[in-house]
Amino acid sequence: MSKYKTLFSDMVKQNEQIFKSFKKIHDKYALDPNKWQEQFNSEGREVLDIIRRYENRLCGRSKSSGYSAFSGKLAEKFREEIKKEYSKIDFIGVKK
Repeated sequence: MSKYKTLFSDMVKQNEQIFKSFKKIHDKYALDPNKWQEQFNSEGREVLDIIRRYENRLCGRSKSSGYSAFSGKLAEKFREEIKKEYSKIDFIGVKK
């Protein structure tokens, strides 16, 4: 398994309750964004903080070692993996 996929799995397992809770609100938001936007944003902030920490863990070493182009692509793959499960993740913080 790729490193970014492994890290995604670890991230979700180590923060299982947070991601389970977010998945519920994410799915409700996908069906009715206007009704669930505020709660989606609230719970989503914590999820984004966790994602950033793991993304930094994944890409931090490659940036300092001269592989910054590779690091960007790796971060992109990690984000794509997240979007497979949480397709509306980019809508956190959006105001309607």
